[in-house]
Amino acid sequence: MRRQILNTTVKRDIEIRPQSGTGVELTGLALDKKRREKRSDAYVNALSQLDGAGAVLDRSKIDQIIQAVANEFSELQPYQFPIGIISKCYLGEPYEVHSLDIRLEIIEHYKKGTALPGGMEKGRSLAVHPGYEFIEIYSDSICAVARNGNVSMIKG
Repeated sequence: MRRQILNTTVKRDIEIRPQSGTGVELTGLALDKKRREKRSDAYVNALSQLDGAGAVLDRSKIDQIIQAVANEFSELQPYQFPIGIISKCYLGEPYEVHSLDIRLEIIEHYKKGTALPGGMEKGRSLAVHPGYEFIEIYSDSICAVARNGNVSMIKG
């Protein structure tokens, strides 16, 4: 004969909250206008110091970059952020460019001739151009950011 174990009922608390948007979603020309805006000094400085730590970034530096991106694009939805950011690599030969992925957590240095993943290859030639500090790669465009924060946008 089976014996019943005490307190066999399991109470499951499930709380469902509807997600509410933080504001109006930018699309079309409004999104393009926002992407063309001059970048802040804090944002440009955070991204221009990627090579300062060498080939490996510590967690605090990554957190600083993530916060700078979130602050810069506070009006955008996360899926409207850049899919990647690439810039010229100053670690020396054989490295040419480095990239941050869509989660802004992985920095990878690429040698000359090594293809960049995820559609970021289209910004490589701009990344090595001396007139630009870094290149933001979006699914539908590229934004080349100068040291002073000015943005040049290429659609397509």
